[in-house]
Formats: sequence, C-alpha cells, structure tokens
Amino acid sequence: MTPIWQTYLDTAAAAAALLRDPALAAAWDADSALAHYRVGALAGHLAWQIVAVPEMLTAVPPDGAPRALLEHYTGAAWLGAAPDAEINTRLRDLGERVAADGPVALAERADEALARLSVALPGAPPGRLVRLGPSVLRLEDFLTSRLLEITVHADDLAVSVGVEAPPMPAPAVEAVLGLLTRLAVARHGPTAVLRALSRAERAPATIAAI
Repeated sequence: MTPIWQTYLDTAAAAAALLRDPALAAAWDADSALAHYRVGALAGHLAWQIVAVPEMLTAVPPDGAPRALLEHYTGAAWLGAAPDAEINTRLRDLGERVAADGPVALAERADEALARLSVALPGAPPGRLVRLGPSVLRLEDFLTSRLLEITVHADDLAVSVGVEAPPMPAPAVEAVLGLLTRLAVARHGPTAVLRALSRAERAPATIAAI
C-alpha cells in the first residue's frame, strides 16, 4: 500500500507540472473556470497546497486534540458560504498574494517546495500534528485534505487554460473520492447518495460534497 506521504508527493508533482505549462502564462490575467477567481489567483491557490506545507512541517506542533477529517470539513466556514463571504474573499486574496510574482516564479516556488518535501515527508512521524486554520489535524489527515484541494483545483486550472487535466495517481483518486463520498453523505444523507449513484430515475438534483 502506498504511504500517504508518497501519494501526496506524486499528486503535488502533477500539479507542479501543470503550473509550468505555457498555457498558464498565456491566460494568467483571464477569468478562470472557478467563479470570482482569475487564472493567476487560482494558480496561486493551487500552488499554496504545496508551498505552504514545508513551513507547516517545521513549525512547533500545535497543542490540542486533533479533529477528525470529516469534522474539519463539516465545520469549515467556507462550506456553503456565498462567493462574496469574508472567508472566500480571504481565500481569493491569498491566492493572489501567492501568485503575485507571476507564473514563472510561482512554478519555481512549487518545485522548490516539492524538493524540500521529498526529503522532509518520508521521515515525518505519522502521528505528527499540523495546524490548518482553526483545526489541528494528524499529518495523514492533513495530507489527505491537500489531495482533495490539489485534485479539484488542478482540474479547475486545466479547464481554465484549455489543457487536459493532469492524470492523478490512483491512490489519490481513491482517497479523494472516498472523502467526497463521506462529505456528500454528511450533507445530503446516505439515501440521496445511494440513489444518485445507482438509480438515475430517483436521483436528487445534487449530491455535491463541497
């Protein structure tokens, strides 16, 4: 079984390759496929899932009991928030700041962070705690949350610049689909998800997880 840190590194490498695609620079200032994000800000948001992690791993481990991953998401301020809500505005602003030096610098930062993580993650204690916003998460859950962010936003970015979405490692896809299914059940109930996946004639209008 592939360890979660290796799955994360492989998935981050796919995202880093997308950040080097010439199509990104050509569309940098255009509107993205994600509402209210320009392409550059979306690229910054995607890159943050890589470039912020080395500092998180070198920070002093936070105090407090870790939250379950499902609880982290069901309690997230951005879940269901309007596009102009403060939390979403802050996330867009963060993407803009990360991408402020342009596409070449952003790709270089992602590659540098990935190189650091390739050394740091294999030796990180499995139970290490990481702070993510208001949550304290176990390292394994934190990395799973980054898999969700990377796979979803890599697709957003690829669609935005007119290229094929990068293929993601099978373990990442399995982890993300499993997490999204659990979140969909938490939001809509098991019957709605079951019907959406097995009975088109009784499927609800949506079982969107996030």
